[in-house]
Amino acid sequence: MMRFLRRSYAMLILGFLYLPILILIVFSFNASKSRATWEGFTLRWYGELIESEAILDALSNTLSVAVLSSLIATVIGTLAAYAIYREMGSWERKLSMNLTYIPLLNPDIVTGISLMLLFIFAGMKLGFGSLLLSHVIFNVPYVILTVLPKLRQFDQHLYEAALDLGASPAYAFRHIVLPEILPGIVTGALFAFTLSVDDFVISFFTTGSGVNNLSILIYSMARRGIHPTINALSTLLFLTVLVLLIAVNLRMEKKVKREARR
Repeated sequence: MMRFLRRSYAMLILGFLYLPILILIVFSFNASKSRATWEGFTLRWYGELIESEAILDALSNTLSVAVLSSLIATVIGTLAAYAIYREMGSWERKLSMNLTYIPLLNPDIVTGISLMLLFIFAGMKLGFGSLLLSHVIFNVPYVILTVLPKLRQFDQHLYEAALDLGASPAYAFRHIVLPEILPGIVTGALFAFTLSVDDFVISFFTTGSGVNNLSILIYSMARRGIHPTINALSTLLFLTVLVLLIAVNLRMEKKVKREARR
């Protein structure tokens, strides 16, 4: 009985999470603009999605910012995590970690307004550059917190042995430390990419006129009704992320099996 209840509870939670996405995918093929009635299967909205300059421009901005910010944040976050773990003392590490947690706990609206005021104070024009910089800033703490656990699992004796055998610190980091913490780095990069694509509040306050991402465009559409092309776009984004996650998990699984055979 308890086993049945546990399984039922798990299925209920999964249904609560994924049923709305499933409904969105189904209605992206609905011939009607109405989200209440089904009038037949169609690919019309996918065709209109390809022809919509506003959506494609917002998608281009979103992906450009997400890719660039995740790459920059991953590099900065990985080096910062390594410095926190390797170079800092106990109290310095605690202070750095407390400062790292603040952006995660801070409401997005406070972060967005603060960054907007900072850019205005610095005389920086709000636009693509300010949007990219703001995404890098709020992504870095997430990368740090995903890389640090891998550093704690890493056997420091391997790094020290490499130094004793004549390797430079940079060489030992690239060839000994980096491969061991790579799963954490990949996870942090994917996390940063997802957060950047998903963000609305910080983007709303730090972008300028003429530079929209998908979240801002969808928000402006929501006030006069969501067009079915957004359903099509959301379906494509969901499937892309799903395929990417499956590919990364399969790659990691093959790596674990290969190491186990060794």
